[in-house]
Amino acid sequence: MIVIVDTNVAIVANKKADHASPECVVACIERLEQLMDMDTLVLDDQWCILREYMDYLHSEGQPGVGDRFLRWILLNRASERVAHVHITPTDPTKTDFVEFPSNPELEKFNRSDRMFVAVTLAHPDHPPILNAVDADWVEFKQALANNGVRVESLCPADLDRLVSGTS
Repeated sequence: MIVIVDTNVAIVANKKADHASPECVVACIERLEQLMDMDTLVLDDQWCILREYMDYLHSEGQPGVGDRFLRWILLNRASERVAHVHITPTDPTKTDFVEFPSNPELEKFNRSDRMFVAVTLAHPDHPPILNAVDADWVEFKQALANNGVRVESLCPADLDRLVSGTS
């Protein structure tokens, strides 16, 4: 399977997200291990996603599965296991892209997550974006789907709890 991974999945796999349930942590660990064993990861040629991973995945002490995921990317980024697509930033901060849909329904979509959308739309297979506990993906799920973006929620119960505001 070909996938894109939102950084929050690796952060949860590192056990660094207090709002993620133990079941969510296990789901993220298992999914990243599956990816590293048999799947293909898609990144952008501008290093936007990789830079974000490098900013957030460096646990002190014993490395977590998210840290192992980053190491796997660095070791495999030139192999067939890591695909790269071209995306075109439209601003110097690289938070908006030509490939991001020009759609009023997505105007308020998180700018820091637009790179993931741009990458999926730039790839010929439009692979799904894996998400753990980022509620923005839920809020904009239909608008994203209307634009050809699939989001795979690894922690649907946690997202339901976060979106509804219950503990």
